[in-house]
Amino acid sequence: MHMGNRLINNLVLSFFTVSPILFFSHTAFGQSPVRYPFSNEVLSTLNRSHPRLMMNDTELDRIKSLQKSDAQIRAFVSTILKKADEYCSKPTLSYELKEGARLMFTSRECMNRMYTLGFAWRLTGEEKYAQKAEKDLLEFCSLENWTPSLAIIYPKETKYKNNQDKDSRPPFSFLDVSESCHAAGIGYDWFYHYFSEDTRKMIKYGLIKNGLEEGVMAYTGIGNPSGKPAEWVSYNHNWNLVCNGGLIIGVLAIAESDPEYAKVVIPNAVKSLPLALVTYGPDGAWPEGPSYWGYATMYAAYGLSALESALGTDYGLTKIDGLSETGLFPIYTSGPTGLYLNFADSPENNHIRSMPPLFWLARTFNIRFIADRETEMIENDGARTEHLMWYADIPGKSVKPSLDKRFRGHVEVAVFRSEWENPDALFVGVKAGDNTFNHSQLDLGTFELDALGVRWARDLGADDYSLPGYFDFYYLTKKTGGKRWSYYRNSSFSHNVPMVNNANQDELANAHFLKFDSKPESAFVTVDLSAAYIPAVNKVTRGVAMVGSRRAVLVQDEFEISKSCDISWGMTTDADIHPDGSIAVLEQKGKQLTARILSPEGARFTIESAEQKPPQKTNEGVKRLMVHLENQTENVRLAILLSPHWEDGEIVESWKVKPLVEW
Repeated sequence: MHMGNRLINNLVLSFFTVSPILFFSHTAFGQSPVRYPFSNEVLSTLNRSHPRLMMNDTELDRIKSLQKSDAQIRAFVSTILKKADEYCSKPTLSYELKEGARLMFTSRECMNRMYTLGFAWRLTGEEKYAQKAEKDLLEFCSLENWTPSLAIIYPKETKYKNNQDKDSRPPFSFLDVSESCHAAGIGYDWFYHYFSEDTRKMIKYGLIKNGLEEGVMAYTGIGNPSGKPAEWVSYNHNWNLVCNGGLIIGVLAIAESDPEYAKVVIPNAVKSLPLALVTYGPDGAWPEGPSYWGYATMYAAYGLSALESALGTDYGLTKIDGLSETGLFPIYTSGPTGLYLNFADSPENNHIRSMPPLFWLARTFNIRFIADRETEMIENDGARTEHLMWYADIPGKSVKPSLDKRFRGHVEVAVFRSEWENPDALFVGVKAGDNTFNHSQLDLGTFELDALGVRWARDLGADDYSLPGYFDFYYLTKKTGGKRWSYYRNSSFSHNVPMVNNANQDELANAHFLKFDSKPESAFVTVDLSAAYIPAVNKVTRGVAMVGSRRAVLVQDEFEISKSCDISWGMTTDADIHPDGSIAVLEQKGKQLTARILSPEGARFTIESAEQKPPQKTNEGVKRLMVHLENQTENVRLAILLSPHWEDGEIVESWKVKPLVEW
């Protein structure tokens, strides 16, 4: 295989087959369950037949067998075949480099087509599916490169254009490269026995030139302008899992004919992946929020299951703490409305939907509850090929889930609910965490609340990623004062948090839970928010509790004050607000909720608008329920009771206020 005019050559590659690049020591994670392979051993257990990635012929036979007796499997298959037929009538994939056109979206379309058409062809033997896949994949692999310049994709962001002038090659996103490797790799593997030798050569040429050589460069630094490995190799967030996962699939697809790439990628990916996988620890939370949980975990599943299916091992990566429990995270953090506790950069009104990695997690860790919840989602959203690829046929009954759960880690989350199966149930979620983490917003202590089938306290979600300076913040730049915090949706002003002196939270602050308690009739969490507001105040503590037999929510903030300051409390809502002094009635979708200020005496509710002007998202019709306490010189206890108007007419109208230390 011709390898292209790059700084990578056979001498370099043969050097890396001797010993893997070390990004961190074997003891960096203490008693790590991971076994780090050397390059000369990684392919010793390779399954040299095709298809070998994730759904080999044995797995396909399992689905065929289940299909005979399982109506649910037959429904899944029917949905996927219908989608495959739709793909057959669509135009051949194409990509045009122009402003705002991200290759990643074409890569994903190619990947989806390869999985869907591949399953349809392998199940039915109908050539129309393979013919369509061949046309699409050849077109995709014939692209000049898989590294379109970010200066073109994000023309509003001047820093990319400035970097383009300085560097020897334009700045690009490796996510596009990785997802493209994934698409080409799965297509090559699953259609191996249909494609001619010439077709396979052309696909391999594109995969290697546009993808795998970029991967080797990323791990080794050879050819990079900096001379160093790519930054994503040492990231602890979604980029790590996506970039490593896509490259793993790409190199394993062609490992028997072009082993030199696997001998570089696999050892280095196994060394890089734990940096992100430990982020799930200790019990399954993901600090980039539920939305990026889906992206990160999908690629964790792709990468680890590809290793297992092709090499017979995942090198112990699935034994890293937190991964076995992370399937509970999106389930618990979605309220009865289906909307997430939507922290970090996440789509507006983001809600839980079917996600194939939940089947992989359920199957890998034998958790029936996760499999059952995902099956319910498939009934609404439809099945994908990956659902069959990872189908979790787990015997027995689901374990009844607890009403409340605390997730620890980089960004702690606590969630409480009154019931599981009632769409009108009461739900409140609270986050602590770290304002410096990737995709964070200035929202330590924020809460979101569902009741009566309505989201009352909400998060606005992410703004436009192409806004100038949107990602100028400490995590990436190691500088404070980035433009990211000037955008309303990223600031404290849009979130359900206290504010001091009308200012954002400290962008370097972190917060942790002090106490979490769960009882049948009540539950609460307290969180230390002090770091977000010092030196304006000495200490800030928030408590959020379900009270009144889980029929109302109490939000209580306590401020220790050393000098005069202004204190504000805000809640973002789509509801119509009718304030009357210390009481405000919220109305939405024919339902009502009453907010009551229990402390301090004399405090009043006001209404503010959350609307903004373009180019920011405008937040049309969104309001802020506010409390303002000006010129405070003594300690303040601000307690607000949020009481839904239940169908039985019983409303929690009061609650005894006591210091948070007595909770």
